[in-house]
Amino acid sequence: MSIADIRTDYTQADLSETDTDADPIVQFSKWFAEALRAEVPEPNAMGVSTVGENGRPSSRILLIKDFDARGFTWFTNYESRKGIELDKNPHAALLFHWIALEREVRIEGRVEKVSAEESEQYFQSRPIKSRLSAIASAQSTLIADRAALEAQYANAEAQYGDTTPRPKHWGGYRLKPDYVEFWQGRRSRLHDRILYTLEKDGQWKRQRLQP
Repeated sequence: MSIADIRTDYTQADLSETDTDADPIVQFSKWFAEALRAEVPEPNAMGVSTVGENGRPSSRILLIKDFDARGFTWFTNYESRKGIELDKNPHAALLFHWIALEREVRIEGRVEKVSAEESEQYFQSRPIKSRLSAIASAQSTLIADRAALEAQYANAEAQYGDTTPRPKHWGGYRLKPDYVEFWQGRRSRLHDRILYTLEKDGQWKRQRLQP
C-alpha cells in the first residue's frame, strides 16, 4: 500500500459552537476528562513548539502537569534547547492529539516561569530516580555515549542519595493562552474547528474555522 493511500474517515462525534463552553479552559477540562475516561494512552502528552533566534521552530513531546485559569504548566530544564529558545522568545504552541477520540487541541500564548516555590514542590514530589536524572543530565548538550550518561547518574546517586536538591536550572513554565482551537475529526475531511481568541478586554471570542 502507498503511504498516500493511508487514510481514516472520522465518524465518532461532532462539535458545534453551542456544544462548547464560553471559556476554553473549561472546555479543555471537559475534553481532558473525557480522554481520561476513554483511557487514551498518556492523555497528558503534548507537543511543545518553540522558535529559536534564527527563526527555526523546534518541537518535542512533554507532559502537562497542571492547567487552570492561569494557564498550562509543565516542568523541564531551563538550560535545554527549549529553555534557551523561550528565554529569547517567550512564546510557544502546544498540541494535544487524542487520536482515539479523533480530537486535537491547539494552544498558543506567552510563556513565563512559575515561582521557585511551585517548582520546588513539584520537583520533590517526583520519583527519586526522576529527580536524580534531572540532576545528572545536562539536557540537550552533547555526550560521548550512554556509558558516560549512566556514569553521571551514578555520581549523582552516590552524592545525593534520597536527599535531592532541585537544580537551580530546573523548574516550571506556564503558558498563558490567547489562542485555543478545538478540532473534532469528521467525515470526508469536513472537520469541526472551534477557535477561541482572547480579546483586549480579557474576554474570549468564539468562532468556527473552515477545515
